[in-house]
Amino acid sequence: MSDDQPSRNYDGSFCSTEGYRGTLPDIQNSAEHAIQGADVPVNQVGSSNFRLPLRIKGDAGEARVVEVGVTGTVSLKAGDKGINMSRVMRTFYEFKDEVFSLEILETILKKFQGTLGEENAHLQIHFSYPLLKPSLRSDLEGFQYYESAFFGSIGEGGLFRKFIQFDFIYSSACPCSSSLVDHAREQRNVYGIPHSQRSTARVTVEISPDSVLTIEELRDHCLNALKTETQVMVRREDEQAFAELNGGFQIFVEDAVRLLYKELNGDPRILDFKAVCSHLESLHSHDAVAIVSKGVLNGFNDEFPDFRVLVR
Repeated sequence: MSDDQPSRNYDGSFCSTEGYRGTLPDIQNSAEHAIQGADVPVNQVGSSNFRLPLRIKGDAGEARVVEVGVTGTVSLKAGDKGINMSRVMRTFYEFKDEVFSLEILETILKKFQGTLGEENAHLQIHFSYPLLKPSLRSDLEGFQYYESAFFGSIGEGGLFRKFIQFDFIYSSACPCSSSLVDHAREQRNVYGIPHSQRSTARVTVEISPDSVLTIEELRDHCLNALKTETQVMVRREDEQAFAELNGGFQIFVEDAVRLLYKELNGDPRILDFKAVCSHLESLHSHDAVAIVSKGVLNGFNDEFPDFRVLVR
């Protein structure tokens, strides 16, 4: 190999010194790198879905270890060329040994602002949260996993806002189908089975700054409203109980969101909420969907939701 040809061999013995690091090019912050496209503000820029294990604070203060995906972003003013993406991860990793709750997000977001020098900062962690669920009539129990997310944001003036997103899986038995089966038996002595289907409610709530709401409490709100949560461990008596439970709580999709509205609206800790329900029809080859929000001025809206995320 001639002297002017670079080596193609990786040198595992090379150590980077402080002096060497000082020679590395910084293209993003150099004068040679110009803004491309329109020189306008960017709503959010950062790093998405970097994963690590975290401890999440439970209802009784206990810590549950879960794998989380983290997204951290800041705003970008017009004229700014970019942010140091690695700082988003490095800043979050400073808190990796903490027991996480919504409240700790404020501390991290303020560190984002100070480190990255931007006005608005957003943070999301999403995870599957395990809770033991007892069977309906037997002595069995098993872990139910709830897809959950914590959201935090800080805007101009330092106002911190905190949110929980929570998915609740339930069975929806169709009132129309049930009445038609009853009619066939009464009028023609024909046996039929009413249709029901696995269904998903995605609930997003904004919590008052001076209040605490746990995932367990939000799960209980969904259970109080919708009753027919899917089961984990069952014996025959549990399967029979579940059939009876579905018979006692037959709902259309619009009933589901209205029941959630009534339940969530009764909790003064919840400033705003949105409930999106999807019934994955066993009769139709399409789904039945509905949305309801609290109706707060400039609050949650229902524009162009992506119901595909509710397919389970």
